[in-house]
Amino acid sequence: MIDTAEAVLHDGTTIPLTIHGNGRALMVPARFAAYLPEEAETMRRWGADPDLGPNLVNGLARSHRVVVADYEGHRMAHPAPDTLTPANVTADLLAIADAAEAGTFAYYGYSWLALCGLQLAIRTDRLWALVMGGYPPLDGPYESMLAVTRAAHSMSTQSADLVPSPTTEVEPGDWDSVPVQTNEAQTRQFVTLYEALQDFYDSSAEVPPGLPRLAFAGADDRIDYGPAWGNVQVKIGEPLTTHKQALLDTGWDVQVLPGLDHIGAMHSSVVLPILTDWLRKVG
Repeated sequence: MIDTAEAVLHDGTTIPLTIHGNGRALMVPARFAAYLPEEAETMRRWGADPDLGPNLVNGLARSHRVVVADYEGHRMAHPAPDTLTPANVTADLLAIADAAEAGTFAYYGYSWLALCGLQLAIRTDRLWALVMGGYPPLDGPYESMLAVTRAAHSMSTQSADLVPSPTTEVEPGDWDSVPVQTNEAQTRQFVTLYEALQDFYDSSAEVPPGLPRLAFAGADDRIDYGPAWGNVQVKIGEPLTTHKQALLDTGWDVQVLPGLDHIGAMHSSVVLPILTDWLRKVG
């Protein structure tokens, strides 16, 4: 049986959520709805997993009460260009938990949603576990991500005639050929987020003592952007590898996945076994 609810977020918009299974609460800010066939095919051409959300939720719901809300999809449909700050993201995630009547909950996020999980962990004592995928909890790429989001924002304000056709043949990992199809408000909200994080030092982030926490990423997770993006490198796998022992010493569990890049380490076939095994151990 699937329960439904709604949460009112910091900007007054309402996000729907679904609740699957029984057990300790686990928040997964992912898309559960199926993609259209043509969208799914495009994702597969890029090496992505269009069945990620359903596979994760259905697998995790066998042992947990999974709270699902497509926070990224909601923010693309309802941008918060001036207010998407770490504090407000935390308020949004707590509002989702409140709507699901989850007093305490575990959280799993990937990429920027993993970053949001770290911000959540340092602002509340309601987490019983935290999993960050595809974003390192130490030496995170905050500066390079600000440069990338500023470039995306600049592109979004240019004439549509300058944007590459979405029908262009693509190669997995060829980020230079990604068409910027987002609008000004959508891209500016992420500039707002990363600007607010420039004074955040993850080396001194105070995660609640004793909180079970796991970070994982592909060993080959490094995104190289070309001249249009300022020749920025976003390093994710490298800092997780470099600081693995330091993270272990401070209470993190760490998994660096050989041969996988940012998209590959996101696949449900990779993530579901990691989450299932680790949550069984700590929960």
